[in-house]
Amino acid sequence: MSQIDEDSTDALQAALAAEHAALWAYGLAVAFLGPQNRAQARDDAAAHRTLRAAVETTLSQLGARAVSAQPSYAPPQPVVDAASAAALAVVAETDALGAWRSVLERTEDRPLRGAALDALTQGTLRCARWRVVVGSPPAIPDFPGL
Repeated sequence: MSQIDEDSTDALQAALAAEHAALWAYGLAVAFLGPQNRAQARDDAAAHRTLRAAVETTLSQLGARAVSAQPSYAPPQPVVDAASAAALAVVAETDALGAWRSVLERTEDRPLRGAALDALTQGTLRCARWRVVVGSPPAIPDFPGL
């Protein structure tokens, strides 16, 4: 990867922060989900781990120090059952989508744009599955990440 500007690096750092938060959210959600949704949550967490590792590698190659995960995060509502756990997954995916959309909008680097678009596409599918679980139409919003 070539050098990218500071604005692009900042957006990539924000995407990494969103990936850290998504992993934390899935770690909490999995404790409350039923078996079928728990398996999906674990698969989705694995996807976020892969994205996080890729972003950390990219930032390292650019000579930037990757933002660290927080010790914990505050969910927007208490997670007390399967429904609130699935709602947290929607929030985690929605937040990650916003961060990846920002990367896409703030860089001219073609490989980084491609990676951001892939993250946005895959995240939209994950979010759609959770939106169906919680009954939040439409499953796929008109402008994912907006």
